[in-house]
Amino acid sequence: MIDAADLRTRSDFSIDEMAEILGATRPDEIEEIRRAAENVLLENCGSEVYYRGLIEYSNICQCDCCYCGIRRSNKGVHRYELSVEQIVDAAKWCAQERYGSVVIQSGERRDKAFIKTIVEAVRLIKRETRSDALPQGLGITLSLGEQSLDSYRHFREAGAHRYLLRIETSDPSLFAQIHPNEQSFQSRLESLDALREAGFQVGTGVMIGLPGQTTRHLAGDIAFFKEKDIDMIGMGPFIPHEATPIGQTGYEIDRSTQVQRSLLMIAMTRLAMPDINIAATTALQALDPIGREKGLKYGANVIMPLLTPSEVRSDYLLYPGKPCLDESASQCRACLEARISSIGRTIGYDKWGDSRHALERAAPK
Repeated sequence: MIDAADLRTRSDFSIDEMAEILGATRPDEIEEIRRAAENVLLENCGSEVYYRGLIEYSNICQCDCCYCGIRRSNKGVHRYELSVEQIVDAAKWCAQERYGSVVIQSGERRDKAFIKTIVEAVRLIKRETRSDALPQGLGITLSLGEQSLDSYRHFREAGAHRYLLRIETSDPSLFAQIHPNEQSFQSRLESLDALREAGFQVGTGVMIGLPGQTTRHLAGDIAFFKEKDIDMIGMGPFIPHEATPIGQTGYEIDRSTQVQRSLLMIAMTRLAMPDINIAATTALQALDPIGREKGLKYGANVIMPLLTPSEVRSDYLLYPGKPCLDESASQCRACLEARISSIGRTIGYDKWGDSRHALERAAPK
């Protein structure tokens, strides 16, 4: 194991070193890694946790990923699409509650009506959430899959400034195993590059615990994040969905192993990339009742409270066991406040919460 002092002061870890850290099993070693990651977070990003109110616009998807519950071949899904008014109302509630930012997430589509709706919603959110605390309105992150460069530019011009496009795995062969032939690794890379060209702060992430995935794969993922100069990371444990090809193979996970490996992945990413944003995702809480709090303790600094209208929440199931399906937005707010307070962290109200990494890149030289 790397010396504890190195964990706190270095960020130039090799693939082998990262794989070793990700494979830690001894409780004392794991606690040393956790403590180092938390210290690096506090030193570089502070103690604030930033909210991203999550609005799941639609579960209609043109993709057929082998792991996803809303894949187009899943005929058991009730498909829905929110109206622009519903999206904007959720965002206005978010601003009223001082969240600072929203995420608009959806199944992947590229039709003109879809692009037009997103552009209209983003423009209205920016216009209708301005206040003394947020003179430019809410910060807006989009997570809408692969799109054309022109579409990315339209989203950016409308007012969105962050975009999350998960690579899912940076290993081309593993990527091919979990996607149909029509979806290519190269296309995903090109989309990430196009986001940067369009002027977005770029986020990505991976699933942890995929069939055949090793600690070396995960170490390679972190090296990929660094190579691409990523600003924010959203990643969590892989949870098989029974209505998917992977789920139907009988692949089973060990919940505690998935959670611990995911926490170590958060910690290792924080150690390697001290000033980026990292989310404690709901998938952690799906496997562990206090999974998101643990994620924050291992170096995460972003939480995404669910704002999707309750009548369609259960239709946006990428994986089984998703938490908070029966909670209102207000109940979710109170719950998260208590969770964050319980670990001694504070909430960054009325702030976009952009990563220091992104802000420093954008600063005049």
